[in-house]
Amino acid sequence: MGQLAHFTTPVDKVVLRLRALDEELPARDGIAVFNRVYLAVTEAVDRSVDAGRFTDPRAAITLDVRFAERYLAAVDVVANGRRAPACWRPLFQLRRHPGVRPLQFALSGINAHIGHDLVLAVVDACRTLDCEPADLEDEFDRVGDLLVSLEERIREELMPGPDLFQIADPLTHLLGSWSLERARDATWTAARALWALRGLPDVAEEFIERLDAAVGLAGRMMLTPLPD
Repeated sequence: MGQLAHFTTPVDKVVLRLRALDEELPARDGIAVFNRVYLAVTEAVDRSVDAGRFTDPRAAITLDVRFAERYLAAVDVVANGRRAPACWRPLFQLRRHPGVRPLQFALSGINAHIGHDLVLAVVDACRTLDCEPADLEDEFDRVGDLLVSLEERIREELMPGPDLFQIADPLTHLLGSWSLERARDATWTAARALWALRGLPDVAEEFIERLDAAVGLAGRMMLTPLPD
């Protein structure tokens, strides 16, 4: 579809909303911790779009915005006194728990957003663009690469204590088995499966509910309170 001329994109609007949340929320709040991470990712996507690094900028923008809308919808639902989706519920419930560390908040949010929201965002984007998931694979991979590149930095910045002692830290054991790269691969498989179920709405709805619950369970385990 070619390159887009530079202009204010819907991604820019998402960035503004994320920055506003960053200013509103207390720094130690678990949602604020995840929001800072997600803001960095979205700003990186925005820069990549502006620099012409996506083969199909329209597809990249659509996928990124549909992705962000899922997280922002969860924020709005809770702000309005309703329950968040199961994948987000542990983070909202434990966002102020003193025994949960910042890295746990960050990775639990990433788990919810990648494991559930990105699956639905791929399907949403395909419907918007009238295309198949395979048509979005390059954009999906590039966004995923940005996320993976930030994961190591997130762990380094938020992991407490010198490296010498990290092997004995319970946080290392709790989160050591989770991989964003593996989660991204599972997300792509789930998105393709959900797209294939689009003609079976009852089955698709059950698939989404079970995915939501499974991702929420993983997120809850990631938020297990730990001793200092």
